[in-house]
Amino acid sequence: MSAPSLTPSKTDSTRRPTLPRQAGPPARRDQFVKSLRRNLTAHGFLIGAVLCFAVFSWYPMIREFVLAFQKTESGHTSWVGLDNLTTVFNDPAFWQAWRNTALFTVLALLLGFAVPFVVAIVINEFHHGQAYLRLLVYLPVMLPPVASVLLFKYLYDPGYGLLNEVFRFLHLPEQQWLQDSDLSMLSVVIAATWMNMGGAALIYLAALQGIPGELYEAAELDGAGLLRKIWHVTIPQTRLILSLMLLMQIIATMQVFVEPFLLTGGAGPEGSTTTVVYLIYQYAFNFNNYGAAAALGLLLLVLLAGFSGAYAKLSRADDE
Repeated sequence: MSAPSLTPSKTDSTRRPTLPRQAGPPARRDQFVKSLRRNLTAHGFLIGAVLCFAVFSWYPMIREFVLAFQKTESGHTSWVGLDNLTTVFNDPAFWQAWRNTALFTVLALLLGFAVPFVVAIVINEFHHGQAYLRLLVYLPVMLPPVASVLLFKYLYDPGYGLLNEVFRFLHLPEQQWLQDSDLSMLSVVIAATWMNMGGAALIYLAALQGIPGELYEAAELDGAGLLRKIWHVTIPQTRLILSLMLLMQIIATMQVFVEPFLLTGGAGPEGSTTTVVYLIYQYAFNFNNYGAAAALGLLLLVLLAGFSGAYAKLSRADDE
């Protein structure tokens, strides 16, 4: 048996360490295709959302702006400049509609903004059964508006309505809730508050549950009662949500239409529930004056946009 040679053979000297195989063009192509498909899917969803906004939001706004300066007669459209705005301003119902809308907004803020916040505070104090209480509060939102309106029409009926039955039981004078021009708007606000407060109450409840409990414990150690804890802890900690909901509440109430239209037929006794959006509806579908309807809608859009911009600027300045 021969001893192993210490000199490497020619075959061994030519042997090189094996290097990992690098990805070739097919592997890079596969990665590119996967990335492209993933981006195409994301951009596809984005394009769909943009198209929906363009068709159902942006195009109607642009079309409204164009119609505000046009007039259509016998199928012929012509530019009339500011004539539609002049027609709207000279309508006696114009100023009444704005007064009614402002009144509805103020009453809705007193009830529809405060009541959901109080309801959320009450629900937050319950440690058991919160899920059932949330469902109970949100149930009116899930009901169709027509069903809710029929319920309140039964409650407000001057003959057999439940509210007048309660008043008779308490020996109080009966009221013409929807037939009295002094009570019709308040009746509409009460119905609208009950129909729409569920969503706001749940948003407030989520904000309340995010407040650290240590803040309430520190307030209790300082001798603070319930009202002082709400004023010094709850409201400051939910200020951002309250500000956002206030803005959304004002924008929504300025565009109220469904509740007065279904409860009082839109105008109400002596025009007491005629709102700006209902007047737009009248111009468009009762008077066939789409130019005046677009002009009034443009005024409402400019007012709400200006209010939103001023509100955002003031909020930014307050934060700084």
